[in-house]
Amino acid sequence: MAAARNILIVMVLALGVAFLPNGGDFADAVLTAITMAFLAGIAWTVYRLHFTFRTGLLSLPDSRRIVLYGALGVIVLLVAGADRMFGTGLGTLAWLLLMTASLAGIWLVVSEARGY
Repeated sequence: MAAARNILIVMVLALGVAFLPNGGDFADAVLTAITMAFLAGIAWTVYRLHFTFRTGLLSLPDSRRIVLYGALGVIVLLVAGADRMFGTGLGTLAWLLLMTASLAGIWLVVSEARGY
């Protein structure tokens, strides 16, 4: 039953692209709505994690909190600018290096916090 429902959803979307005037705009609107829902889910998850681990975050030294929040901020900026950065080879390399550095910073802070 779930497979039939999923097929029906895909067919309705395909009909919108094929037969509506400016069907490409319809597809872009659907993709934008899905992207916004995904990003809203990520924001809600981050909020809940922050609420759950608030005491642990506040017990971190200021220098570690700066590293953690800075790395998370860099990741947010990388997600926002991914389309432009992936337009060039140097941008892709910079994106990968910044993402790796941010994830390494988060990993170091978390591993140090769990070491106590």
